[in-house]
Amino acid sequence: MTTAIIGIGNIGSRVARNLVQGGEPVVLAARDQSGAASLAAELGPLASSASVADAVSQADAVLMAVWLDTEKELISDLSQKLVGKVVIDPTNPIGPDGRGGYTNTLAEGESAASIVANLLPAGVHFVKAFGSLGADALGSAANRPSGRAVLFYATDDDAAAETVERLITAAGFDPVKAGGIEAAGRLELMRGDLHQNGGLGGKLLNADEARAAL
Repeated sequence: MTTAIIGIGNIGSRVARNLVQGGEPVVLAARDQSGAASLAAELGPLASSASVADAVSQADAVLMAVWLDTEKELISDLSQKLVGKVVIDPTNPIGPDGRGGYTNTLAEGESAASIVANLLPAGVHFVKAFGSLGADALGSAANRPSGRAVLFYATDDDAAAETVERLITAAGFDPVKAGGIEAAGRLELMRGDLHQNGGLGGKLLNADEARAAL
């Protein structure tokens, strides 16, 4: 199984490192293709780089580690290439608030995942995952000695659930399902009660604590 990681910013690069350390092959793609190639070379033989379209074609799962507006553009551009793939959305719908901070960019009751789900073509296996922890924690808390921290996911698709549980485990975390896509907003910054830097106030949960929080 190969995972394409589109975008190598804070989230994409950390997930790529974690997956490679867990023995999972990845193919990296980004607007700066030289940056993707450089990171792939650093990560070793389990990592490679390609154009976005070629990375998707090579992959079984596709992690869209980009801003929501960019993700919408990618879905439009790639469309049928995504059919049959597991598409993983870690996106947090935030933008500058004009006062030096950030704010949620969506209307009350909307989530990034609900928007993405409505844009994807039929035949895509969709799951919200890898966005419920901050980027620093994705790096520092993987395989933590005190016991694994949880990464929540949300999906209505059994194939997507099976794939993302494998990837979360390989990345050094315990997977816990929060529910279907209707629950995905709970995983998103800034409104989500299950986001580390939202309702959890910076806390990392173990599996028992995560199930109690649900």
